[in-house]
Amino acid sequence: MTSAPASVLPAIPRDSTVLGALRSPRLLTREVLAGLVVALALIPEAISFSIIAGVDPAVGLFSSFIMAMTIAVVGGRPAMISAATGSVALVIAPVSRQYGMDFFIATVLLAGLFQVVLGLLGVARLMRFVPRSVMVGFVNALAILIFLAQLHNLIDVPWAVYPLVAAGIAVIVFFPRLTKLVPAPLVAIIMITLVTVVSGMNVPTVGDQGRLPHSLPSLFIPNVPLTWNTFVTIAPYALAMALVGLLESLMTAKLVDDITDTPSRKNRESWGQGIANIASGLFGGMGGCAMIGQTMINVRASGARTRISTFLAGAFLLVLIVVLGDTVAVIPMAALVAVMVMVSVGTFDWHSVRPATLKRMPVGETLVMVATVAVVVVTNNLAIGVVLGVIIAMVIFAKRVAHFATVQRELVERPDGTAFARYRVNGELFFASSNDLTTQFDYAGDPAEVVIDMSASHVWDASTVSALDAIAHKYEGHGKSAVIEGMNEASARFHGRLAGRLGGAL
Repeated sequence: MTSAPASVLPAIPRDSTVLGALRSPRLLTREVLAGLVVALALIPEAISFSIIAGVDPAVGLFSSFIMAMTIAVVGGRPAMISAATGSVALVIAPVSRQYGMDFFIATVLLAGLFQVVLGLLGVARLMRFVPRSVMVGFVNALAILIFLAQLHNLIDVPWAVYPLVAAGIAVIVFFPRLTKLVPAPLVAIIMITLVTVVSGMNVPTVGDQGRLPHSLPSLFIPNVPLTWNTFVTIAPYALAMALVGLLESLMTAKLVDDITDTPSRKNRESWGQGIANIASGLFGGMGGCAMIGQTMINVRASGARTRISTFLAGAFLLVLIVVLGDTVAVIPMAALVAVMVMVSVGTFDWHSVRPATLKRMPVGETLVMVATVAVVVVTNNLAIGVVLGVIIAMVIFAKRVAHFATVQRELVERPDGTAFARYRVNGELFFASSNDLTTQFDYAGDPAEVVIDMSASHVWDASTVSALDAIAHKYEGHGKSAVIEGMNEASARFHGRLAGRLGGAL
């Protein structure tokens, strides 16, 4: 039996394709309703992130609908939602405050261009270096951040907000037991809105978050000088935005892959994010990236699986803010808080913190997960937490692997009475395991001939070649000769290219 090449993606289930959904009224209904729920949840988020970025709420709202509709076409992860995000807003907020709106939009456009270039260069392949412990920490940190983001809607508010949130949570939990045809979050939003409108409750609403626009966005070409000074000014912010956006998007895509058991094209998602940001900037949007909370609403809470839901989320958002803005403005924030609280509960990997799991898990893996969570929550920056988590994981791995390299000495006597020392080196040799390699040889006590047997080891880097050079140099200093033998072809080729050319023994 032959297997498919590794480069070939597994077959995508019928209910995860656009054509499959269009042919099935049930699946199409699921996608349409999921898009509506996500659109409603995007409104307060986009307004909040606009405030963080220091721009008008319309900038975040327009950016969200443009990005969602664009990424639905060019993105590599179906059903994932991209829109204005807090992480991106934090990165580029200083531009709007210090240099104004034109430089702000120029930064968004340059960030999109950087993402296109990085995507074409295959930056998504770096995702293979993100270990599972960092991924779990990323997911748990996002769940915590989603929950913490709702607290300001629960503090110093009318008492009626609390029973409304509780009622919304109850609907989301129990309604699916009756039917899954209609997404429970949508039912909760409609029911709570009707209750507040009919009863005349005075509770915070979407309209209280900021003014909703009543016109379509227009083409926006930033009025900035096309000079090297302009590039130098905005490039650091644009590159930071590009990297943060790609990291969050690729991590979210991997999470959706796991939830849906379907593959995604990470390189396409990378340059697709760049195109979406460029499109957003051309219409005066603040840019963004994948949104974990809204994606979980779409994929997990509503069951969406195709690009239809993503595209309709953007389309519905446009209709809601431009045509039905007055109606949307009366939706109580309590309804959206209930939805996001349940999203945070569903996103958190509860299995990872069970005592039985922690007991079985290596201490290093748990440390990486906890460190990732702590840094993300403290800094409110996903990129910093993930990068630090990867670094800690690499250090722990290097330390663990370093112990696998061993050296065994044997004194061999020849029939003529002469003797030589044979050292058998075992394990993978790289900077962590080869740094103390020079200390495991008896330079003064060995006979005049020494054989270093490398048949059970592999040379990975220049640090190891330098260590072998140092060993030979030390034996020469004692008037003895050391011969290396048994290297595999790759190690011998690497060693032959660098041996004696590294600037002297250390």
